[in-house]
Formats: sequence, C-alpha cells, structure tokens
Amino acid sequence: MSSQDPQPRDEPAPWASGDGAAAPGGPAARTLAPPAGAPAAPEVVGVTDRRTPVVLGLLSLVALLLFGLNAPDNTVSFRVSEAGDLVRVPDLVVHGVLWGRLTVAVLAGLTVLAVLRSRAGARLPRWAVLLFGFFFVSGFLVWVVGSARSPDVSLSGLLAGSVALAVPLVFGSLGGLLCERSGVINIAIEGQLLFGAFSAAVAGSLSGSAWVGLLAAVLGAGLVSLVLAVFSITYRVNQVIVGVVLNVLVSGLTGFLFATVLESDPGVFNSPPRLPSFAVPVLSEIPLAGPILFDQSVIGYLMYAAVAVVWFALYRTRWGLRTRSVGEHPKAADTLGVRVNALRFRNVLLGGMVAGLGGAFYTLVSVSAFTRDMTSGAGYIALAALIFGRWNPVGALLASLLFGFASNLQSILSFLGTPVPSQFLAMLPYVVTILAVAGLVGVSRGPAAIGKPYTKE
Repeated sequence: MSSQDPQPRDEPAPWASGDGAAAPGGPAARTLAPPAGAPAAPEVVGVTDRRTPVVLGLLSLVALLLFGLNAPDNTVSFRVSEAGDLVRVPDLVVHGVLWGRLTVAVLAGLTVLAVLRSRAGARLPRWAVLLFGFFFVSGFLVWVVGSARSPDVSLSGLLAGSVALAVPLVFGSLGGLLCERSGVINIAIEGQLLFGAFSAAVAGSLSGSAWVGLLAAVLGAGLVSLVLAVFSITYRVNQVIVGVVLNVLVSGLTGFLFATVLESDPGVFNSPPRLPSFAVPVLSEIPLAGPILFDQSVIGYLMYAAVAVVWFALYRTRWGLRTRSVGEHPKAADTLGVRVNALRFRNVLLGGMVAGLGGAFYTLVSVSAFTRDMTSGAGYIALAALIFGRWNPVGALLASLLFGFASNLQSILSFLGTPVPSQFLAMLPYVVTILAVAGLVGVSRGPAAIGKPYTKE
C-alpha cells in the first residue's frame, strides 16, 4: 500500500468514517488502515436510548393536556394550493377534537412501544420516531391554528417561509461540518455569519453590485475562519475559547463600524442591492413543492447545490476520506502521508467561506441593509443543527429546516391572532434547539479527534 496516495475502499475503517460510504478506488482499491493498537471507534448510539421513553412520555402528557383535553371544537383548514398554481389541490380540513384524540392515541401507543423496546434492549425503529414527530407537530398545528381568530393557514406559505429562514442555518452548519469533520471545533459560526453579512452590505453598497457583495461575504467570513485556524491549529489555543472570543470580537467590531460609519451615511455604505430571484417556469407552479424548490433566490439555489456537493465530496472522494480520517484518527492519517494540520487549515478556511454565503443572505436577500447583531444567534442554532444532524450534510439540512419551521411558525401564528402568548411562540425555535442538543433522537457522537490539536511526534 502506498504511503503517499491513500485510497478508500467500499467499506472504510470505522475510525475513518462514522457514517456514509467511501469513494470507489478501482480494482486495486486501498484504504487508510489504523496503526497497531489504535483504539476502535465507540459504537454510535442509534435512534434511541434509555432517555427516549421518558422524553416521549413527557411529550405524550403534553399532548394529552393540550391536544386532547383542550382541543378546539371547530374545523381547521390548511391550504395546499394558491391562486395561479398549475394544479388545484383540495384544502386539508380536519376537526380539532377528532384530530387531537387521534394524536394522543398514536403518541401513547408509540410511547408504550418505546418502553417495551427499551426493556428488551432494542432500539426504537426510526419510522416510529418519525411518526411520533409527525403526529406531535401536526397535533400542535391543529391545536394552535384552531384556537386562532382565523383557523385557516397556507401550508405552502408556511413551508416556503421555513426554507427561507433555514438558508443561513444550512450554510452555517455546512461550514461547521467542514471544520469539525476535520477535528476543529467551530464555535465561531455566529461570527462568520455576522461578518459575512456586514462585508456583503458594505461591498455591495460601495460597488452597486450584489455579486461583489456576495464575494465580499465569502472573503469576510473566510478572514474570521483564518483567525480561528491560526490560533486553534498553529498555536494550539483552546478551540472553544477562540470561537467564543471571535464571536464577541466580530459583534463588537461590526457594532462599532455600524454606529460610526454605516449610520453616518447609509445611502453610501448600507444600501446594498438585492440578489435576483428566479422562478423556474411551470415547475414553480406545482402546489406545495413548487415555491419551495423552484422559486428561490440565487443563494437558495446555492444552498441545495452546496449540500449535494459537500455530501458527495465528503463520502465519495479521496479528499473526503482524508478529511474524515484526520477528524477520527489523525496519527493514523499522518503515518500514511496525509498532512494533518495543513488539511485542517484548508478545511477551516473553506468552512468559513461556505458560512459566508449564509451571512450574505441577510443583507443581499432578506432585508438589504445591515443592522447591529442581525444574525441574532443563528450561528449557535446552526451549530445545534450540525449536532442534531449527526455531522452529516443531509442531516444538517433537515435539522436546519426544522429550526426554520419553528421560527416561521412563530411569525405566522402571531399574525393569525392565536391566544397562545407571544413569548411562548418566540421560544419555539430555542425549545426545539434544546431538545435536539439534549438528545431527543439519540446520542450523537462527533469525530473522535474533535477539539484535539495535533502535534507530529
């Protein structure tokens, strides 16, 4: 086996990859092998653990109190089609009391199944977790919309808005994934998003071009990740501390420049043009899926492309195998010719640039102006999405969509006039974040060498 050109095989060593497939290496496929005495990777806990029956039981109790005993005694309508759609789909109409009772029954049954599986030492099937989540979310929607002044909501608008709010979260989580799969903790996602938004606003305003602003966002966030890479990899400073300090530094720096420069002449420094949006003819008129997939801004389409590219590169290329190997067992990778710290350095820079695209969304798509701390903690939610998604690009996408859905639901319910207190609705995205990080769907294991600086002996 060549020590300079390691190749993946169909079944990579467990220490080299926590999940996913490796790139095919041809007839003489080879792989990185751990050195003698290398510790085996701990088994990843599956869909559930002993805490899951307790969590499901508590959620079932909440469902009983809200959806069962306090269900709205009226019909609730969810519009699937809108005026101008290519195909007219009938509205989804359910009765609050009937759906509430059905929800409680299903959730109780799945909780019993979780208890029985836990006692037998088996894992709860993934379909059961998904079914529990579907009925709980749908039951909550029926309960809260049915309690509003107008028990009618556009389902396509709810989902399309959720995707829009998830765009910066997806880019932030992908940027964090590239860092953490390499073994570097990226707490600085918040700072990367914020400085990317600031750079896009200033560069776009001065140049009059949204494309220049987009490039500036990538470079600006890359500058933040450069500082992260220098201190955490070159000087081996504690990576969590570096990330937190960078977030505070970027927040203070952009706040100072906003107050002293941007506010003094917003017409020159803080009026960036918007990036164009494109609707694919015919496809964008498909009910429900059309506005989500085929009527997006440039950054929205880049989001889908970025998820596909990162997934393919991480699990189907030589670079991806090397990246996962330096995050799992850097010493083994080093003995086979991989320059561990150099690869980590490049991946941290690349991750920051990807996060910068999410920052550009705020000032080039969302509001076309920079405001102080406008990301509002989105970087931390993106980090939670990364953990919730098990350090997988597709998982991070789905988790980001969940958080975007919670945020958009809060806005729509406030507009509908629901009797639920607005403070509770504002808590929704963060409650979902806490439940996700707390291990609602099982324990997530990050790369084995994450947060550990590597020194060649």
